[in-house]
Amino acid sequence: MNSDRESVGNLLHVRIILAVLWIAGMLSSLNGDTYRLHDSVELQSYLANASSIKITPGLLLVMSIVFVVPIFMSVLTLMLKHSLSRLANRIVGILYALIILGFWVLGLVVLRSPGYQIVWATGQLVFALLVVWYAWKWPKQEA
Repeated sequence: MNSDRESVGNLLHVRIILAVLWIAGMLSSLNGDTYRLHDSVELQSYLANASSIKITPGLLLVMSIVFVVPIFMSVLTLMLKHSLSRLANRIVGILYALIILGFWVLGLVVLRSPGYQIVWATGQLVFALLVVWYAWKWPKQEA
């Protein structure tokens, strides 16, 4: 009986870890944005829409979709059936990690982003990769 309880606890544990990782990734993103808004050079560039990336309603829509994913995934991880949650975390985690990696490379190589942006983007990337790692290690069958 103890092994059944431990097994259920471990599976719940993986769900909680994944949900927290999604939230941690979102917080890293939000903290990066908060720092960016406190950087007077960046802020002036955004307000004048003179940065290397032009801010348009379309870009804001795409970024909104990208940023809402971790919020939904943190909830869906806890609510979906085991097999679907496991699969969703693998697929969405990989896609999200690739998107973040693209932004990370863009910021590091092309835009020469300030150090604080690279730090927060690295945190976000690490959390996304941990989601993929835990989703891949997650046992196939729920007790």
